[in-house]
Amino acid sequence: MNHPAIEASGLSYRYGTHSALQGVDLACAPGRLLALLGPNGAGKTTLVKLLLGVFSPQQGKVRVAGGDPRQRATRTGIGTMLQISGVPENLSVAELADLFASLYPDPLPRMAALGLAEVEDLAKRRFGQLSGGQRQRVLLALALIGQPGVLVLDEPGSGLDPASRRALGELIRAQRERATTVLLCTHDLEEAARLADEVVILDRGRVIASGTPSELTRRLPERRVRCRTNLNTERLAALPGCCQVSRDGDVAEILVRDVNPFLQALLAADPLMSDLGVAGASLEDAFLTLTHPPLKEAA
Repeated sequence: MNHPAIEASGLSYRYGTHSALQGVDLACAPGRLLALLGPNGAGKTTLVKLLLGVFSPQQGKVRVAGGDPRQRATRTGIGTMLQISGVPENLSVAELADLFASLYPDPLPRMAALGLAEVEDLAKRRFGQLSGGQRQRVLLALALIGQPGVLVLDEPGSGLDPASRRALGELIRAQRERATTVLLCTHDLEEAARLADEVVILDRGRVIASGTPSELTRRLPERRVRCRTNLNTERLAALPGCCQVSRDGDVAEILVRDVNPFLQALLAADPLMSDLGVAGASLEDAFLTLTHPPLKEAA
């Protein structure tokens, strides 16, 4: 039986009187991609620092790549791509690759590592001269140069245009397919739904939900209804089956558990309603509903 490649048990951490993590349990099997989601202040950064051995647990246990991440022997089996890189911008990509390779006992050859992120043609360019998408791909190559069994990615698509973000996502997916275990911390819910085998949602220092993207969405209202209507938020919220309402001008989006009675009541209440659309619930709906339990918003 394979042991988890990433495991936290009863993990708690405090900053003075503020509790950042409260009894967090987490496990990711080898070769899987786990997406860690949560609003700002949920405890994601603290959890990542504990998994990387930057912090020591105040309560509970952490094991990554089969060992204690505070020990050098374990850390050399973990590749890290943080949101703020801090790499010297005046060095070339090749020089950065050589620098990072020197930190590992059995690194990939420079061009092999750059090839994994498809940045071989940037080897002679200085890091500071690269575009945002190029920088992120280079940072991924640096995270992979030590041939890690576990890859920790903190907001890898931050600041990228949609095409660059999708291209980077495909490179990340390729690592998972090479049996690398990936922990992906992201605010990009579409990215998480597309890439993750499993999702864990943190809120206020606790794990509030976990499962595959499809399992989480099955826990939610069945449909998202979008329309133009003169009904205010209170009227919409009072219709049968309504779970959550948001508005942008005269456009309303409503999460609905039982769509047919809701639509019948909506049409009866507002015969002039237009631009009606009905879609399935998404991982974004899961995230918002779980971290912000259904609210009846003010008009």
